Amino acid sequence: MGTFDFDPRLLKEIHSAEDLRAVPEKDLPQLCREIRQVIIQTVAHNGGHLASNLGVVELTVALDRVFDLSHDKIIWDVGHQTYAHKLLTGRYEQFSTLRQENGISGFPNRRESVYDPLTSGHSSTSISAAYGISCAQHLQKDPGHVVAVIGDGALSGGLAYEGLNNAGRAKRNFIVVLNDNDMSISKNVGSMARYLTNIRTLPDYLRAKSRIERVIEGIPGVGHGMAQAIRGLKSAIKNMVYRGNMFDDLGFSYYGPINGHDLPALLRTFESVRQMKTPVLVHVVTQKGRGYVPAEQNPGAYHGISPFDPEQGVQPGASDTFSDIFSRDICQLAEHDPSICAITAAMDRGTRLDRFRKLYPERFFDVGIAEGHAVTFAGGLAAQGMKPVFAVYSTFLQRAYDQILHDAALQHVNITLAVDRAGIVGDDGETHQGIFDVSFLRTVPEVTIYSPTYFEEMNPALTRAVNEPGVSVVRYPRGTEGFRPEGFACSSEAFQTVGLPASAVLVTYGRTFSSAAQAQQKLKEQGKSVGLLKLNRIQPIDPAAVEACLACDTVYFAEEGIGEGGLGEHFAMLLLKNGYQGRFVLRAFPNQFIPHAQQDAILKTYGLDADGLMQLVLSGKGEYDGTEEKTGCPAV
Repeated sequence: MGTFDFDPRLLKEIHSAEDLRAVPEKDLPQLCREIRQVIIQTVAHNGGHLASNLGVVELTVALDRVFDLSHDKIIWDVGHQTYAHKLLTGRYEQFSTLRQENGISGFPNRRESVYDPLTSGHSSTSISAAYGISCAQHLQKDPGHVVAVIGDGALSGGLAYEGLNNAGRAKRNFIVVLNDNDMSISKNVGSMARYLTNIRTLPDYLRAKSRIERVIEGIPGVGHGMAQAIRGLKSAIKNMVYRGNMFDDLGFSYYGPINGHDLPALLRTFESVRQMKTPVLVHVVTQKGRGYVPAEQNPGAYHGISPFDPEQGVQPGASDTFSDIFSRDICQLAEHDPSICAITAAMDRGTRLDRFRKLYPERFFDVGIAEGHAVTFAGGLAAQGMKPVFAVYSTFLQRAYDQILHDAALQHVNITLAVDRAGIVGDDGETHQGIFDVSFLRTVPEVTIYSPTYFEEMNPALTRAVNEPGVSVVRYPRGTEGFRPEGFACSSEAFQTVGLPASAVLVTYGRTFSSAAQAQQKLKEQGKSVGLLKLNRIQPIDPAAVEACLACDTVYFAEEGIGEGGLGEHFAMLLLKNGYQGRFVLRAFPNQFIPHAQQDAILKTYGLDADGLMQLVLSGKGEYDGTEEKTGCPAV
């Protein structure tokens, strides 16, 4: 692999998108090498998405060079492959701050740069968003071009097809780039396909084609029929060569497949298609991890990674995470219950369902990046007596709210949602923080929610979830388990108390309980007593948990989620309904998007770490560096 000490001389001279055009074309391969080296170095130090970014370097250089980004717009789907774009649009000097607190984002962020038209972190949205921008430009008489870049994985999401269906009717230039980085290079990437692609993307060919069609159309009496026949013959030949494709039927002129690492071919293609007056789809084939052998050989392991030694490569994790424990426990349950099925939305590795896939392949379903479909599909399985478990990140579950409501809960079928990355996720930032799931899941009737704090609580929660009627949720955080007070015994009961009765009680659930237990110890050392109430089942709240707090003068509630619509507000209402006359104080996240930083740093900033919760009790105020204060019980 060699050394990673080098001088990116070309890259250092690019301070804006315009500077890229000044680089001689013969130097572009060297620029690509420099971009890859900087990406590898930075991700090795900061963590981030590696394989996907290494795979689109030439594609990014070609797009940012051909299109005038002062007027043209490039929308990257998902956005976890935009590191090269950031480096080429004036962010080289800040790139070392990637994913760091107060640094640049690991995803496109429109508040970060004028070259990021939209903030994005979820999949399959680029075509719809880009077509909206294109229509706005058309209404505003703006001649700028709009390009949507979408991967073959993101094309498995239904929203992408809704966008294609709508955009294919446009009567103007609109470009979709399909970045195919997973399919094998089949026969249609041979000599004949390459020859036809080169011919069809030459500017002279496009102009001649347009002139010939106009002349034929103008022949009196037979012109229109002859033109239609020629187009039909052309389509028939093309379908034989390319085996047919759906994009032409949707209204797009299809070009490709093109080698996504062949810069001259990419430059020539984009120069050509930007002159067209119709929707165009350019199919490029790229290699994930390009230029870094370990990532080329195992792109999955180098997708989203923690800091690593670039000379040694990624090493196996040293400690178990909640995702690992979920994987172990769901496989154990499935061993004894053949009705248990596992579902992932193209995230088997991230959710650790890869183990289930190997053990029970006939009961494992990867539905692609289609969270809404996953829930409705689970509903179908459950309607026939199976016990589906859909493992999904909290941030992506948001995309399936309607299906949870209508196709799962309303049907009264047994579905389990294993909600990974619940709470703060840290470096991936505002598009990925899992702080909304409790608030929106609480609005769905008859949903049961468990929130384990420790690994040994996962199995009983899952066991109940897969065997209870209706929709059950088991939500757990990113990473490993936290502090556990000496002598604390986990329980499968709906709630537990520590140090009650007391004049004050701190109520919480999930990962926050560890911080609350540490705060309790710190307060004890200062001679102040506070009880703890740990909710294991957070929906519905056990009435006895509310009763246990009625004798307390002050109830403090802390949760790693938004305050508005969260569990704390609901707990306050239940207190009030039961005649509580004391004081209620809520600490939670404000109803806003939380930017990227380390998990611990974010929790500290918002007063949800041990010191923050200790200060909550000492000060009696919910507000903490921007978090909202909830003092007194709200009116019912």
